Amino acid sequence: MVLLISFITLVVLLLASNIDAAKRLHNVLARLHGGADSSNDSDAVADEIRDVVIIGSGPAGCTAAIYTGRAMLRPLVIAGYMAGGQLMLTSDVENFPGYRDPISGPMMMDDLKHQAMRFGAEFWQTNVQSVNLSKEPFEIVLNNCTVKARTIIISTGAEALWLNSENEEEFKGKGISTCATCDGYMFRNKPVIVIGGGDSAMEEANFLTRFASEVTLIHRKDNFRASKVMIQRAYDNKKIKIKTNQKVVKWLGSNGILSGVIIENTADGSRETLHADGAFIAIGHKPNTEFLKNQLKLTDNGYIALSEHTMTSIPGVFACGDVVDSRYRQAITAAGSGCQAAIDAERYLETKH
Repeated sequence: MVLLISFITLVVLLLASNIDAAKRLHNVLARLHGGADSSNDSDAVADEIRDVVIIGSGPAGCTAAIYTGRAMLRPLVIAGYMAGGQLMLTSDVENFPGYRDPISGPMMMDDLKHQAMRFGAEFWQTNVQSVNLSKEPFEIVLNNCTVKARTIIISTGAEALWLNSENEEEFKGKGISTCATCDGYMFRNKPVIVIGGGDSAMEEANFLTRFASEVTLIHRKDNFRASKVMIQRAYDNKKIKIKTNQKVVKWLGSNGILSGVIIENTADGSRETLHADGAFIAIGHKPNTEFLKNQLKLTDNGYIALSEHTMTSIPGVFACGDVVDSRYRQAITAAGSGCQAAIDAERYLETKH
């Protein structure tokens, strides 16, 4: 049976009138057999207009792909070279519904991706250079081609800001985290540090006292950006130690396991070594919206502004996940908004037919 299907496929491809038609047919057949997974955009069909193009492949993008795939909209996911989003830096995920046992972030993203592919979603591992949202169909410029789309779902997320201190790359996701809600439970009865001076840092420090034996809050200045009530809450918590005028200069550890940090006084240059099994960097996030180049309305801090539900300032363009969310930044909330964006896009397309 498999040989017969392969023979028929080959014959049909040979009879196709031109190369573009053959490529279209190949993609359709691939989708019928469980989806296509292309590593780049070199085999793109430039004149094909897609119903849905999803930019971003984290929990929001993959969920949007699952829903639009099940709606027979043949979604194309521009996954990016760093596909999978922030969860690719998470060692164990325990708070995503449906998993009885902890699962690594990369494995969970692989599950979501292949679930979407099962419903016909295509994944291209390439970056978007720019978009043109001034006319329909919309245009998405990639490295080797331009893709046209009737609707776009933007789920490019927000990138956590890092310190870029010595040895930081070695311990990302292996002791150093940017999400206390995600990873705090792993440090029960262990000392941890939090770096930052805003409300997020104060919130994370207080949250971590539920698990950690002690929390050391490190800030490079002697004054905080956080609100007075949050600052006072941190000072009142007996499990929190606060060190101001300090910056992290080097992370310590061995065999991929964090054991401590060297901090330096920004006033006199003196150094101190702190023991810590975990560290949480809370100095902010940067939404991945640079490629939009003023094509959409953004908030003051660079996130995509929504006009209603998941709808952006451009009809037919939707946004979901951390690229619109500066508050929760959880995999489950991102996935939920991906579902919403997919339903909104499907209903928008219905009004066009």
